[in-house]
Amino acid sequence: MTRKSGYALLATLASVVAVVCAAIFVSVGGTHTDDTTTAPRPQSTAAAQAAAGAWVGTWATAPAAAEPNTPHGYPDMSIRNVLHTSVGGTAARVQLSNLFGSAPLVLTHTTLAVADGTGGPDALPGTLAALSFGGRAAVTVPVGESVLSDPVRLRVPAAADLLVTTFSPYASGAVTYHPHARQTSYLAQGDHTADPDGTAFTEQSPYWRYVTAVDVWTDQAKGAVVALGDSITDGFTSTVGANHRWTDYLAERLDGSPQGPRLGVLNEGISGNRVLLDAPPNLAGNGPSALQRVNRDALSRTGAKTLIVELGINDIILSPHQSDANAIVAGLQEITREAHAHGIRVVGGTLTPFEGERGYQPQFDAVREQVNAAIRAGRIFDGVVDFDLALRDPQHPTRLRPVYDSGDHLHPNDAGYQAMADAVDLSTLLGSAPATV
Repeated sequence: MTRKSGYALLATLASVVAVVCAAIFVSVGGTHTDDTTTAPRPQSTAAAQAAAGAWVGTWATAPAAAEPNTPHGYPDMSIRNVLHTSVGGTAARVQLSNLFGSAPLVLTHTTLAVADGTGGPDALPGTLAALSFGGRAAVTVPVGESVLSDPVRLRVPAAADLLVTTFSPYASGAVTYHPHARQTSYLAQGDHTADPDGTAFTEQSPYWRYVTAVDVWTDQAKGAVVALGDSITDGFTSTVGANHRWTDYLAERLDGSPQGPRLGVLNEGISGNRVLLDAPPNLAGNGPSALQRVNRDALSRTGAKTLIVELGINDIILSPHQSDANAIVAGLQEITREAHAHGIRVVGGTLTPFEGERGYQPQFDAVREQVNAAIRAGRIFDGVVDFDLALRDPQHPTRLRPVYDSGDHLHPNDAGYQAMADAVDLSTLLGSAPATV
């Protein structure tokens, strides 16, 4: 079956009522959550406990900063975000964030749809659903907070694009965004949230705005893996629109491997992110430090079972340079302790080579090697994925293997991201976390 015919078949199934009855969905939409705390989860009910299924994150991104030059937001504009799922389900709910806003965010209409598979802003016929928040179409998200929509019955496929479209008629302040989406989203003048046809969406954008997570109700996935990282996890040099980040390749492995656990994969990478320091004002898009954001962006994600950490290289190569490997190690150990407090297992990635990158210095590489030695010695994480070994040139180990080099000698290309995903031992993704590290 071709991809296009597969999407056509989905259209005939779109009107089928999901096996999950409405009673299992507790009304959680419209609940504001401070983005420094755990996101709201559905309450326990007898019906929910009896149902075969659970809420699991299928997609997520980290809010990085306030979008530059958006002091009034996008009044009278529809924003259609294009997102790629990892696991499927029979119902969905969406989280929207105003973390970096400067005024309350008032959205009068928000919709969710399955994209038609052509790569543009068109919805698959019969899949567009209006979202509500506490039973109401309109919602106000206070500054620094987020909101979770009411669930909607919608058959969400695995490895498919979704469309989350928001509309505000008002000037709503600075826009919370993720700058390096590696995915094309769209804007349209006026309220086109209910348009299945994407004709009105004539403006393209490389950003995700407001939307930070999508959960699905599933009886297949047993939880989610969350990747906390920098530009290498963000997929900075991957092909735009192809979903070739290493986390996408990992999702493909988990979906296709009979031996591997069935898990959602959530990408919480921010380009330029560091373990220890927040981004300076002139690089605000690099986001808050991993230590500051780990609870909000990773540990509170729905169904999170395992955290994969790929961080530390920016602490070394960005100014002010961190020359003390022990400081980076201590920061990574603190992330692990935070995860263990939530009952979440942690797998740590070694820091990848970067000789040839414009800021490279031998003393920086010495710090990287010291951090990697601590990771490999088991001093930091519950398990290790050796990204360094997977990507380095055997003939010149301080450099990326040429076939994996995007050209900047720091970030992998698509083949390199595939190699990173292949380096993950799927058996390490589930297991108990020790009490201390």
